Amino acid sequence: MKIKKNDTVVVIAGKDKGIKGKVLEAFPRLSRVLVEGVNVVKKHEKSQTQGSAGQIIEKSLPVHVSNVSLLDPKEGKPTRVGYVIENGKKFRVAKKSGQKIA
Repeated sequence: MKIKKNDTVVVIAGKDKGIKGKVLEAFPRLSRVLVEGVNVVKKHEKSQTQGSAGQIIEKSLPVHVSNVSLLDPKEGKPTRVGYVIENGKKFRVAKKSGQKIA
């Protein structure tokens, strides 16, 4: 999976198309990423103790990695990711600008 935690991505498909956000967590086995402010749902929660009221919680759910694209650090536009090996180390590189991704 070419998208990692703390990357800045943009949603390219789905109900939240066009929203930019930071990857909070990556789930490589499921091919999903959790992006802040994307795929927010409301969850109704029962009261935990006698006498207290239940509540409605908003939480983000993971989206499939194919629905997000990495933002180019130079141009700020969606880009694909490539790899370059320099001095025996492997780096991710933005395809549009050729700039290394931290």
